[in-house]
Amino acid sequence: MSLLTNRLDSDLADVAQKARGSLVQIHNGGHGAGAGTIWHPDGLIVTNAHVAGNGPLRVALPDGRSLPARLLASDAVNDIAAIAVVASGLPAVELGESRRLRPGNIVLAIGHPWGVFGATTAGTVVGVGPDLPEVGGSPREWIAVSLNLRPGNSGGPLVDADGRLVGINTVMTGPHAGMAVPVHVAKEFLKEAMASRKIA
Repeated sequence: MSLLTNRLDSDLADVAQKARGSLVQIHNGGHGAGAGTIWHPDGLIVTNAHVAGNGPLRVALPDGRSLPARLLASDAVNDIAAIAVVASGLPAVELGESRRLRPGNIVLAIGHPWGVFGATTAGTVVGVGPDLPEVGGSPREWIAVSLNLRPGNSGGPLVDADGRLVGINTVMTGPHAGMAVPVHVAKEFLKEAMASRKIA
């Protein structure tokens, strides 16, 4: 490898390690497990609505603890949900700027594909915004990415080259393509949920 390639390889590995610090695994009473991202040190976690589901929730934290969780709010249209565990001092993710993403930007998706805890896949942004092709018949804002998303990636963090959260991994749309909910949509969801007292 060239010096530049070695540096890029090392830097991306560091970014992945940083992002895994805020990654959790979520069990909703079904057979599989999804992912989630620690949004606030006091136990607030963001994931997909389809990961949270309606079943009893249990969360595996990065430090190895397994805790019961409760559903705070859910938005099926945007496929995003907020859940909480009783804990403090958790390693919350650093938030990025999804509106500043451009096609070609490097992103990493972190999750638990096929049960591999904390697995990382890298790729690039294909497009951002509300004008991308609809998925599931619902027009909404997306981040389209060229990388491998698999079962178990849903709800996990999509981070930029600095390890900052820019999206929530949501759905694979092809062998090397997927969609994520932009982090600014997640912010708006949480703000509205708190304003309507869905989150205590």
